[in-house]
Amino acid sequence: MTSILGISAFYHDSAACLVVDGKVVAAAQEERFSRKKHDPEFPSLAVEYCLGEAGLKADQVDYVAFYDKPFVKFERILKTYLAYAPRGLRSFMIGIPEWMGRKLWLKDIIHKELGHETNMLFPEHHQSHAASAFFPSPFSEAAIITVDGVGEWTTTSFGRGAGNKIELLKEIRFPHSLGLLYSAFTYFTGFKVNSGEYKLMGLAPYGEPKYVDLIKDKLIDIKDDGSFKLDLDYFNYMVGLTMTNDKFAGLFGGPPRKPETRITQREMDMARSVQVVTEEIMLKMARHVQKVTGMKKLCLAGGVALNCVSNGKILREGPFEDIWIQPAAGDAGGALGAALFSWYQYLGNERTPREGGRDGQSASYLGPLFTEESIESYLKENSIPYARLEKDEVARKAADLIASEKVVGWFQGRMEFGPRALGSRSIIGDARSPDMQTVMNLKIKFRESFRPFAPTVLAERAGDYFEIDRESPFMLLTAPVREELRKEPKQDGAKGVEKVREIRSEVPAITHVDYSARLQTVNSADNPLYHAMIKAFEQKTGCPVIINTSFNVRGEPIVCSPEHAYRCFMRTRMDYLVMGPFLLDKAMQPEWEEDEKWREEFPLD
Repeated sequence: MTSILGISAFYHDSAACLVVDGKVVAAAQEERFSRKKHDPEFPSLAVEYCLGEAGLKADQVDYVAFYDKPFVKFERILKTYLAYAPRGLRSFMIGIPEWMGRKLWLKDIIHKELGHETNMLFPEHHQSHAASAFFPSPFSEAAIITVDGVGEWTTTSFGRGAGNKIELLKEIRFPHSLGLLYSAFTYFTGFKVNSGEYKLMGLAPYGEPKYVDLIKDKLIDIKDDGSFKLDLDYFNYMVGLTMTNDKFAGLFGGPPRKPETRITQREMDMARSVQVVTEEIMLKMARHVQKVTGMKKLCLAGGVALNCVSNGKILREGPFEDIWIQPAAGDAGGALGAALFSWYQYLGNERTPREGGRDGQSASYLGPLFTEESIESYLKENSIPYARLEKDEVARKAADLIASEKVVGWFQGRMEFGPRALGSRSIIGDARSPDMQTVMNLKIKFRESFRPFAPTVLAERAGDYFEIDRESPFMLLTAPVREELRKEPKQDGAKGVEKVREIRSEVPAITHVDYSARLQTVNSADNPLYHAMIKAFEQKTGCPVIINTSFNVRGEPIVCSPEHAYRCFMRTRMDYLVMGPFLLDKAMQPEWEEDEKWREEFPLD
């Protein structure tokens, strides 16, 4: 038996993954255990979970694979500071001590954490991304594209995978980065870099692409093959503590929006414009990569691969027959990629893709599972009122509740690996309700009202509701709602984010203002209970679509344990919690007392 522990750490979204004889046994982000969103620290708790899942002790690990090369990354940081000196001295004084005191001594840290010395492997950052994209995919051969902010030097790469080997053919290097361009707009529009990019993507349909020509004229030179160069005079991320500078602000009529202030038409138009530019680059790149590699299938990873709008465009308008996107496409997935790169490419083991088009990472259900006994023990120890359902009642009861417009916490099976809730740690609701989108945003999630919710649809019915002809199990593709289900919104003068209240289809709670939806398809093989629940909802209502949003509130990671789930349930206006076979009714719960700090940040009234 050969065990490989993959680790990503010290930037954002630290994670661990365990591969045993080629099988992905477990994977999880550190934030789920530490409760620190996007936790960048060494993933001690995630490592402990992964080893426990396999019944291994730390000294039984054969290899540890880290997702990038720290010394090469440090070289890039030093050379960048030297190139721009004396600018960036403040940033230099903040960042370098962290490297000198900790990040450069990664082998020592890992040996100390594990309690013994082991074999260490260090794939390059984009090799880890590429490995995470290709090796778990259902394809025997495919083209590969990886796009993110920056690894060591690389920001974009493409290549191909075949059998048990990947080969990267071309790259774009720092400081020219599509990921950092998108993050610059994220920062400028008042959202948090490395976590708010999906908010920018969700805001885009409210705006007009009025700045596209300006962006292409001043900020980025795009070639026909999708390669690009940034005009660095407008950016500050090379050495500064901000993403953009005053010259950038001058292009867009004033300083960046301050976080939590009112979103104006400028921010909406900026979001739409950079999204259009991103889609153009990715589509041109996909066409070029197909021409160079001759492959019919495409695999994607890197943070930009979480841009589901761009992914949907590649699928619909690109040259590939099919695409597969790593569900943990960002840095967390680098842990999985590093482990699989080591198993296949370094150790030379044979690779056989799964039959039937299924992925090789258990549909990304790779996190902790809590047994009925452990859930009931938690409920009893804390004197929490509950009712036990028979196993065949769970799906039907949950379906009945959401059909009556109740908001339900759904805690079942193994936790998802990656940023999306896929029906294990989800909050679910009725997609037919015209009020549910606003209710769930403001009273459950405590987040911006413009944010769209995603649907889960039965895989066998997806084509009846959305313009898509294949499965989308990881919520990484957008597709238009079918024309016959759309409704013209009433002309009530709604502008900007007010448009969110307009009724645009027969499933208004998941239909964005441009008639798109970031859908998840679910089949009975990947998640039988979740599928059965939606099937029961369809039998009751005729509709095979529900709302699925992550089981958390703004600012907190997705819940992992029964304790996390109950706390989130009680902190919000969720109506019911279905946790394993146990049903919790909010009306039957004792009064919840919360600390003042949390009340100030997320007021319930």
